[in-house]
Amino acid sequence: MKTCKWYNVCPMRMFYEKGLLEEHWIKEYCKGNWENCVRYQMEENGKYHEDWMLPNGVLDENLHKYLKNDNL
Repeated sequence: MKTCKWYNVCPMRMFYEKGLLEEHWIKEYCKGNWENCVRYQMEENGKYHEDWMLPNGVLDENLHKYLKNDNL
C-alpha cells in the first residue's frame, strides 16, 4: 500500500522522527490503512483537528505538552 498523501505535512511524521511517536502508528496508518486514520478523514473533509491528535482520534497529552513547550 502506498503512503498517505498527507504524510509529508502531517505532525505525526515529525513526532515520529523526533522519537515521540511509536513506529506502529506510522506502519498502521501513514504507510498502511491510512483511510481509517481519523486525521486523514478530517483533513479530507476540511475539518479542524489538533496537531496532537493521534490517527485513532485520541488527543495525546504528551504530544500536546511537547508543542506547548515550543520544542518545534
